[in-house]
Amino acid sequence: MTSVAKAPERALWPALFKGWRRKCPNCGSGPMLKGYLKVRSTCSVCREDLSPQRADDGPAYLTILIVGHLMAPLLHIVFVRWRPEPLIMFTIFAVGCVALSLYLLPRLKGVVVAFQWARRMHGFGTDDR
Repeated sequence: MTSVAKAPERALWPALFKGWRRKCPNCGSGPMLKGYLKVRSTCSVCREDLSPQRADDGPAYLTILIVGHLMAPLLHIVFVRWRPEPLIMFTIFAVGCVALSLYLLPRLKGVVVAFQWARRMHGFGTDDR
């Protein structure tokens, strides 16, 4: 019987918090993103390889899910309670949705990449750091 050496566990919640801050999930000090959404190939501080990440459309779906679940009830409450003019309500909620989406998207991308790193998905576990 062959024994397979299991790699040590990586703490999930600290990695997710580092990803939310858009920092390297390994060291927490190097920037994960270069530009708005482009993930660096390696961390500039600890040299962790970040190239195996496969975030794809996950951060966009999560952003839509969160923004929709926050803004839809708020839209309903504002409409029922104050009955603002449609153009005013549209303008306020359109700006709010865009601003919230732009805020959440890079942070959720960091969280998705950090989750993959912590769970050793897509080749993140091959170097056993």
